[in-house]
Amino acid sequence: MATIEHSAILKASPERVFALLERVEDFADYSDLVQAIESLGGDKYRWHVHAVGMDWTFDVVITESRSPQVLAWESLDGVHNQGCYRLTRVEKGTEVTLTLTYDIRNRLVEKAVNRAVRPLVGKVSRQILERVEARL
Repeated sequence: MATIEHSAILKASPERVFALLERVEDFADYSDLVQAIESLGGDKYRWHVHAVGMDWTFDVVITESRSPQVLAWESLDGVHNQGCYRLTRVEKGTEVTLTLTYDIRNRLVEKAVNRAVRPLVGKVSRQILERVEARL
């Protein structure tokens, strides 16, 4: 499994940032790569993502939602991934840290994805946090 981390400081309280992050369906508005997110009921969602020239669909479940510190998820199918947003109050607002791990079992696809995924996740994470901050 590969792990990627990205963090940024947003000029808002952890409570305000968390309130936006927990609205999972809205992530489609925060990134150009996220095409759509469907609620499957409860804490389950289907993500439709277009990245590295391919369409990816995977279902995720929220595994931890502890306001305003942690929002974590894990995929149920598709590309196996786990992610977590950790929010920490800092002097200038909130430090938001994204940790994402993923595992692609197809070696050919994995090589292509690994070349693109680090800058891609960094871009998506920056885009998401910039758009969340703009909404605040």
